[in-house]
Amino acid sequence: MSTPRTVLPDARVLPRFAGVSTFCRVPLIEAVPAAGQPVDWALYGVPFDGGVTYRPGARFGPRAIRDASQYMRPVHLEHRINIFDALSIADAGDAPVKPYSCRETFDAAREFAAVIGDPGHTRLLAVGGDHSIALANIAATWQRRGRPPGGLAVLHFDAHLDTLDEVWGEKWGHASPFLRAAEQKFIDPARMLSIGIRGPGNDLADFDTARKLGIEVVSFEQWRSGEAEARLDSFRQRFGDDEVYLSFDIDCVDPAFAPGTGTPVCGGFTSADVFGLLRRFVGINLVGADVVEVLPDADPAGVTSLLAGHIIVEILALAAVRASADAGS
Repeated sequence: MSTPRTVLPDARVLPRFAGVSTFCRVPLIEAVPAAGQPVDWALYGVPFDGGVTYRPGARFGPRAIRDASQYMRPVHLEHRINIFDALSIADAGDAPVKPYSCRETFDAAREFAAVIGDPGHTRLLAVGGDHSIALANIAATWQRRGRPPGGLAVLHFDAHLDTLDEVWGEKWGHASPFLRAAEQKFIDPARMLSIGIRGPGNDLADFDTARKLGIEVVSFEQWRSGEAEARLDSFRQRFGDDEVYLSFDIDCVDPAFAPGTGTPVCGGFTSADVFGLLRRFVGINLVGADVVEVLPDADPAGVTSLLAGHIIVEILALAAVRASADAGS
């Protein structure tokens, strides 16, 4: 039997409801032996919701997701892989935030993320917090990947495009991270796929920015009707071996399955739908990710935080399959 890359507590010795709560029960990064191989993926929270345009409360997302993810387990049945055998994963704690400032939080979180683990090896998965926090993780990932001049490719799941220039005079809120990232060349919008976009919207002109940037948009209705299947497959091929950043806003899921979010939009994906969509991108070269917009106070049953924990596992499974294939070759 191979030695696991991530050593989890034995759930038959230490119950899942006991001990210090970390994402998916992975060790804290400072507990990973420095003499061993570097951490492959570091998960960290960004408890900030100062960039929201509707319901606040996502600042409590990282804590709720840590608790809800205690029942996550290492084996992915469909990919037939033990994630924690393939990857060394650790919880790096929470980034510092500046609750009264989106821009100052971006600066603080980016500075924190830039030095997590081994910057030349460790990849980052940020857990929010509202979607504005994605910009800091994208920027840190771009920096840690050697500042590629063309920017990172992006796989984006969301009900909203998040390419508005500003809301209420704020340019760094959760409606704007991908426009800011494109402006600063952290991402290549011509290699960005946004899946699950749906209405109602404020203005038809709001969709013009994404179109002008060259973002490929697959609305929920296009996916539901089946007309987007070929486009999804084509974009999967376009990713090829490019370095891809994955951003997952929980509001792409219908509020019947994920009620705990700040800007809920009815008529979206089921939990099973998003699992299937994520799995079809197996093999991509994933270099960073985020899971955002979980608002636990709007979901007393905790199903949204539980789903977010499962999404994290699905993302890590994509990385594990790729790492296993790379090791085999």
